[in-house]
Amino acid sequence: MIDHRRLGRELDYFHSDPLVGAGLPIWLPDGAAVRRAIEEYLRELERRNGYRHVYSPPLGRREMFEKSGHLAHYHDDMFPPMPDGGAELFLRPSLCPHHAMVFASRGRSYRDLPLRVAEIGPMYREERSGVLGGLSRVRAVSLNDAHIFCSEEQAVDEVRRVFRLMHRAHEAVRMRPLRYRLSLPSDGNEKYAAHDGWLKAADMLRQGLGDLPYEEAPGEAAFYGPKIDVQIADPAGREQTLSTVQIDYFQPERFGLSYVDSEQREQRPVIIHRSLLGSMERLVAHLLEIHNGWLPDWCAPVQVVVLPVHDRQVGAAREFADRALARGLRAECRAHGSLGLRVRQAAERRVPHVAVIGEQEAGAGAVAIRGRAAQPADVALEILVDSCEVPLKG
Repeated sequence: MIDHRRLGRELDYFHSDPLVGAGLPIWLPDGAAVRRAIEEYLRELERRNGYRHVYSPPLGRREMFEKSGHLAHYHDDMFPPMPDGGAELFLRPSLCPHHAMVFASRGRSYRDLPLRVAEIGPMYREERSGVLGGLSRVRAVSLNDAHIFCSEEQAVDEVRRVFRLMHRAHEAVRMRPLRYRLSLPSDGNEKYAAHDGWLKAADMLRQGLGDLPYEEAPGEAAFYGPKIDVQIADPAGREQTLSTVQIDYFQPERFGLSYVDSEQREQRPVIIHRSLLGSMERLVAHLLEIHNGWLPDWCAPVQVVVLPVHDRQVGAAREFADRALARGLRAECRAHGSLGLRVRQAAERRVPHVAVIGEQEAGAGAVAIRGRAAQPADVALEILVDSCEVPLKG
C-alpha cells in the first residue's frame, strides 16, 4: 500500500521531530517547493475569478471567538488561551472570524457584493495525539480558504461558481472526488448554533449542486450551517473530506455585518465559506498517495534534472540548467556518479524530465530529453517550459 508518510520521508518532503511536537511537520525544501507551486496556482486562479487576497493573524481575542460561536461550539478542538494583560488570546481554529473583520472594516454597499475574500492562512486545532499522522492529520493547518459575502439572491449562483472553480483545481492536480456529501444538522443536537437560516442554507446548497449526485449526511454539518463536503479516498479506500462549500447565516448576525441595498436599507449578508483544495497538508498527502509521488509536472519539486555524460559536458549542462531556472523551471544539474546511477536517482526522486548532454549534444548546442531525440537547446527548453506550464488557461 502506498503511504504518504513513507514517500514523504523517501522524497524529503517533510520531517517530524519530537522536539517540535506531534502533528507539527516541518516542510523540507522539496515539499516546500510543491506547496509553493500549488499555493501560487490557487492564488492566481482565485485572482482571475474575482477574489481579493488578505493576510490575517493566527491569533484573536476571546471576545472574537465568543461572537463567532467557536468557544461555545468548538472549544474542545481549540488550544488553551494565552494571557495578554487582562485579556486572553487564542490560536484560531478557522479563518472565518478574521475574514468577517475584513468585511466589517468599512461600510459596505450592495455595489461591493459579492465580496470574495481569500487567504492561504494558518490555523490550529488540538487534535488528539492518537489520530495524528504525517501530513494528513496535523495540528498546524495551512488552509486554502475563502469567504464570499453576498446577498441571499446571489448565493446560489456563487455556490455554482465555486463548483466550477473547484472542478478546475481538481483537474489541475489530476484528482477525482469520490462523492459529494450534503452535511446537515441532526435534530436536538446542542453542538449546532440556533438560528433561522438552516433550512434556507440547505436549500441553497441543493440548488448549487445542480445535477451533481450527492448524499445527505445528518449530523455532519458545521456548527453554524450546512455544508457540501467533497469526499476523497486514499488507495486503501479510506475516506476523508478535502474541499468544502458552506452557507452561513449565523456569523453575519453575530458580528452585526450589514450592507446598504439599492433602496438605502440595511441588509444582512450571507457568508459562503469555501475551500477549493482544502489544507495544503492533507492535499499533498493525498497527491503523494494517488500519484505514487509522480506529481503533475507543473508542481513537481524538481521539474528537470540536467545530466552531463562526462566531465567535459559539465559546463554546457550547468549553462542549460541556469537557462531553465531563468525561464521559471525548477531545475538542477547533477554531475557526480555514473550516468546510469544519476538516471535511476532521478526516477527515484520522481523527477518528470531528464535532460542529457553528451559530447555530440554539447558540440551541436543540443539537449536530449528522456524519451525524445536530441533537440537544439532552445527547442528543448521550450518543450520543457510547455510541459511544465501551470494549468491556468481556459
